[in-house]
Amino acid sequence: MGTESDVTESGGGIRRRNCLCRKEDFLPEESFKSWGNYANALRQTPTRLIERALTRSKDEAELEAKSQSQHEMKKTLTWWDLIWFGMGAVIGAGIFVLTGLEAKEVAGPAVVLSYAVSGVSALLSVFCYTEFAVEIPVAGGSFAYLRVELGDFVAFIAAGNILLEYVIGGAAVARSWTSYFATLLNFKPEKFLITAHGLAKGYNQLDPIAVGVCIIICIIAVSSTKGSSRLNYVASIIHIVVILFIIVCGLIKSDTKNYTPFTPFGARGIFKASAVLFFAYVGFDAVSTLAEETKNPARDIPIGLVGSMVITTTVYCLLAVTLCLMQPYQSIDPDAPFSVAFKAVGWNWAQYIVAAGALKGMTSVLLVGAVGQARYLTHISRTHMMPPWFSYVDEKTGTPVNATAVMMSATAIIAFFTKLDILSNLLSISTLFIFMLVALALLVRRYYVSGVTTNANRNKLIICLLLILGSSIATSAYWGLSENGWIAYCITLPIWFSATAGIYIFVPQARNPKLWGVPLVPWLPSASIAINIFLLGSIDKDSFIRFAIWTGFLLAYYFFFGLHASYDTAKELEREQRVEE
Repeated sequence: MGTESDVTESGGGIRRRNCLCRKEDFLPEESFKSWGNYANALRQTPTRLIERALTRSKDEAELEAKSQSQHEMKKTLTWWDLIWFGMGAVIGAGIFVLTGLEAKEVAGPAVVLSYAVSGVSALLSVFCYTEFAVEIPVAGGSFAYLRVELGDFVAFIAAGNILLEYVIGGAAVARSWTSYFATLLNFKPEKFLITAHGLAKGYNQLDPIAVGVCIIICIIAVSSTKGSSRLNYVASIIHIVVILFIIVCGLIKSDTKNYTPFTPFGARGIFKASAVLFFAYVGFDAVSTLAEETKNPARDIPIGLVGSMVITTTVYCLLAVTLCLMQPYQSIDPDAPFSVAFKAVGWNWAQYIVAAGALKGMTSVLLVGAVGQARYLTHISRTHMMPPWFSYVDEKTGTPVNATAVMMSATAIIAFFTKLDILSNLLSISTLFIFMLVALALLVRRYYVSGVTTNANRNKLIICLLLILGSSIATSAYWGLSENGWIAYCITLPIWFSATAGIYIFVPQARNPKLWGVPLVPWLPSASIAINIFLLGSIDKDSFIRFAIWTGFLLAYYFFFGLHASYDTAKELEREQRVEE
């Protein structure tokens, strides 16, 4: 429990909160003091929305927001920790669950190219993240970066979607954990599930083991970030050893005849699988949320993020090659591809090693996901777009206990009720959307600074950015709608190239990175925008429906609560700054 000084500041400043659950901890702002105040705030919604949508935060404001958590997170991590966090966040259920399905039904042996395309897309996004994480080392990740460059409204919609992606992804991994645990004990997964006949199909296979795993992960994540790093480090080492075993032993039992035909589904199959397999790379952005706890962000973050992504992409491609050399793609098992592949070549005992490696990998993914998603929520609540109760950081552990507990509780509830195949259908549309926005924000950061960039250069930048976005969307839409067409690409690709060249030639950079910068600007972030939007064109309709429904829910919350809370907080900070001056 906190002392009275933990709860209020003299002089009418921002209220500081401990972990008590009171109204003031959730809705302390002026707009929610009474029903009259709230009604007045709702009447001002259009005006406030315009003001917050056009207001960009500052680097300093994001750094100062850390004070809202009462206690600072402990700086205990190095680039070595971040590399292992990065691999732990990414190498998990994706490679063991999705590879077989996509190889058998979508890409064939060319699934290795699908992993390469997804890896390049993720690597481009990693570069964009590193510059932001170095210069704005806070727990908010993409939310903080977008808030600085694209404003509160875009940042909130993006952050809400990535939080959902973390929860759904964590639930899918927790369900997969149960399946591989059953394999390790030589049981069928159904043995560990409880059937609730009164619930709808797809939600009536209850998974108590998944809930138990989530609870244990939550306790570890709350206890210590450094402790989580050490556990992840050990688990990832064991995981890498198992992966090396799969690659070496799998190649020993390989047959090059299985690689013919290499592209049975053509180029469309490669890119369609790539959009799905991007799920296997989701999680690296969680590492950027650890910037606040990194000893030397300028050195550690670029090495940690880029290093882990290069290693991960290489491992994925080697695993994909190994699987397709062991079996003809038509014979690959979509549920447990590597285990069945070893059975097919006569090594039944190897399935247990594969299951153990998969368990280690999924445990790491859950742990790093728990750490990352809590820090997203922590920083969002520091701005009061979410209740400030979530921003509490425990003095002893230096971790965001409230945010961690709530996010893992949501993950456990969804994992308890929802079947794996339903969860796995919720693909990576939100993440591709957010990575595109971060790349866009990087271009804005480099080429537009208020008071420095002239109106003429600002207008040139806006035109070029609209052309980059428009040509990328047109390319993606044409790919999704046209089976064999190519004429539109002769129009859209030159437009994208010309718009990017226009920024490079005609718009001077308004800001140079202070510590570490993304190379090949504007080409690299522009390519990241294009490839992320292109992959969106290969995602199924149901994912876009889910994206629209969740975004609608976020808009409702923002208009009725988040907008007014963040507006009041911003105005209170402005008043305090005027008093200090």
